[in-house]
Amino acid sequence: MIWMLPLTLFVFFIIRKISFKIKNPLFNPLVITVIVLIPILLITNTSYTQYVDNVQIINKLLPYSVVALAYPLYELIPQIKARWKSIMIITFTASLASMITGVCIVFWLGGSIEIAASVLPKSVTTAIAVTIASNQDGVPSIAALCVILVGTLGGIFGHQILNLVKIKSAPARGLAIGAVSHAVGTARCIEVDYNEGAYSSLSLVLCGVMTSLTAPFLFPIMVFIFNRF
Repeated sequence: MIWMLPLTLFVFFIIRKISFKIKNPLFNPLVITVIVLIPILLITNTSYTQYVDNVQIINKLLPYSVVALAYPLYELIPQIKARWKSIMIITFTASLASMITGVCIVFWLGGSIEIAASVLPKSVTTAIAVTIASNQDGVPSIAALCVILVGTLGGIFGHQILNLVKIKSAPARGLAIGAVSHAVGTARCIEVDYNEGAYSSLSLVLCGVMTSLTAPFLFPIMVFIFNRF
């Protein structure tokens, strides 16, 4: 089924072009593309496995696209050097807050430790999230789903929330969205403002590293506290 890859790319680029004209955050190219493709796959009796097998090249390009996000950082090195202490504190706090809030919500809703471990790394990129979830006895597929949902929601509503609370600083907006909405949110930041996208890229990387380092220590402590109280 060689038509799957061309169809996916065609639908995405058409919707992306339309989104530039509509300029509505709810008209997210990634989300709308999925909505358009699902009925087509159902009508043609194409299974999810068949579809994924035929569009593997897109998944393989993902690591390169993440690396490409580093280019804007190169142009902002002087600014980053001048603010590195604030950036480290902000991203570390955001990383902890993301993990703690996710796990707390799961436990308060009566979820199991397995589900909590899966939700724990929801705000980092899929590859990192799946590894962290697996190491904490979580479910990789649930972790990946949480990452997709969080990234999509951040890409759609992130700027609206920041506008609502009147945060106009490009570094602040970029760091906030990159910390919780990883690559999807970062891609949206780049479309809105180049500097914002650069800081979002930086936040994405730092939060990924910090989450990887702190999750193995933080999660057992949270499990102990909830089991105790």
